[in-house]
Amino acid sequence: MIEEEPKQEETEPLAFQAADGAETPEDAQHQEPGDDAPQEDATPVTPEERIEALESELATQKEQMLRQLAEAENVRRRAQREREDTIRYGASALAKDLLNVADNLQRALQSVPAEAKESDEVIKNLVIGIEMTEKELLTALQKQGVEKIEPLGEKFSYERHQAMFEVPNTGAPAGTVVELMQPGYIMHERLLRPAMVGVAKGDPEAPPEDVGHIDTTA
Repeated sequence: MIEEEPKQEETEPLAFQAADGAETPEDAQHQEPGDDAPQEDATPVTPEERIEALESELATQKEQMLRQLAEAENVRRRAQREREDTIRYGASALAKDLLNVADNLQRALQSVPAEAKESDEVIKNLVIGIEMTEKELLTALQKQGVEKIEPLGEKFSYERHQAMFEVPNTGAPAGTVVELMQPGYIMHERLLRPAMVGVAKGDPEAPPEDVGHIDTTA
């Protein structure tokens, strides 16, 4: 008895099913190129607009360059001025310290009576030595641009003098320096120490028009 072979069931190929929302090759073929490309500004730039933009940029760069040049020039001038001041006034601190030495030498000379200088040879030689020392000191200060201020008989100056008191009935015009308590010193255009003075006091009923109130505070 011949056995019959079992029949094989015919299978059909499974159709490709795309997931929801997925793009199939067929859809890709129908998509037109350039749909997702960014849209560029279609307005062309005219040569005049391009020239105007370049000129504006050039003007901005020029202005910045001029500002930088001006700033560099200011820095150079300031450095030069500071260097000149250092040269001119570098010894001002030392000069101020030496002013007290000059004052003490002058006080020493004033303390010696005139009769003692004439009668005593030792005192006379001592005075000569002090005078030479004072002269050498003042000469050294003058080499550094230091000058003494002795304003007797001059008009009071707020810039160079310091009024310590007023002197009535002097016969001098109001505001005139009539007494000198301590000389002042100036280094080039810079005041090292004001001169301490006494000034003439005017008539309170008719004060001079060109003389203001005098500061008598020390």
